[in-house]
Order: sequence, then structure tokens, then C-alpha cells
Amino acid sequence: MKKLSIFSALIGLFFCGAASAADITLYYSPFCPHCHHARDFFVNRIVYEYPKLRVVQVNVTDQANLPKFQDVLEKCGYESGGVPVIVVGDKCFQGYADFMQQELRDAVEADLSDADKQQAAENKKMLEENPDDFKAKHSDRQQAITEYNAAAAAAQAAADEKKNNSASPVYFYVLLIVLVAALAFVLVKKDKKKK
Repeated sequence: MKKLSIFSALIGLFFCGAASAADITLYYSPFCPHCHHARDFFVNRIVYEYPKLRVVQVNVTDQANLPKFQDVLEKCGYESGGVPVIVVGDKCFQGYADFMQQELRDAVEADLSDADKQQAAENKKMLEENPDDFKAKHSDRQQAITEYNAAAAAAQAAADEKKNNSASPVYFYVLLIVLVAALAFVLVKKDKKKK
């Protein structure tokens, strides 16, 4: 029975994956000064502190992005369409001010391991000591910031759907075979103990 528990835990880790930093989605307007301050914080600070973090920026003045913005306003329970709206994992923030920086960091760290939190603290310290040198050494972190494009997202969603539709039965049958084999193993072992 203990082996079955370990086996089940390994299957769970395989399908669910390990915890990582919560990603950030920033809904902004190019005409909003608070949005510029939030973007500056994410671009020049937080992506360097958390090496696994990704930031997606959504320009709400682009008409194609409005449905996505309306969805997030509804999800977060916001009645006004004020920006910036910042979504970190499942936490929502409307507006931005410098005093929110630690709260945003806490939201990012909610699912991080202690080692990842320690790495973030070290990165923050090194960034404060010599920002230009640290940013130069980690210039690849700017690739963690992307601009949402509704047309590209729709095309990607269609491609993902096609891929998922063809792969879903395979995963189902593989999982079914593994579960049947595990059940057979347990039953055979139990039967041997009775004799």
C-alpha cells in the first residue's frame, strides 16, 4: 500500500508539475502615468529578482484586447475600468503605487520554494548594489516580458486546441493502463499475502 501511495504521488507531480512563481498580467493604457510606473517596476526590478517569472502586458486601448480586459474586470470583481489592473496568480490589484511593491512580491512568492525565495532575495540585494552590472549580466530576463496580441493569441489557442484534441485520447489511455497495472499489482500482492 505504501508503494501505491508513492506511485500516486509521483503521478501527481508528473501531471501537475512543481510550483513556480506566479506570472503577472498587467492591463495598462499607454496614456496612464500609474501604468508607466507599474511597467517600470516590472521591467526594471521584478523580472530580475525572480528568474522564473513572466510578465504579460495587455494594452487596453487596443480594441482587440477589450474582451480580455472585460473578462479580468469581471473575474476580479472590479466595476470600474480603471488601469492599471495587475493580476498575479489568482490575486488582483487595481491601481499602482510604490508602497504596493512588497505586496506584489508576496503574491509572486506565494507558491515559491524556500530556495527560490532565497534566490530572489539575493537577486534583489545584488540588483540594489549594482543595478547596471546585474541587468547587463541578466539581460535575457527582458525576454520574460511580452506584449499580448489578441490575434496571435487566437491563432495559438486554435493550434493548442487542435493539438490537445489529438493528444487527449493518448494520455487518457496511458493513464488508464498505468492505473490498471497498479491495481493488478496491488491485488496480486494482496492475494499472495492471503496464501
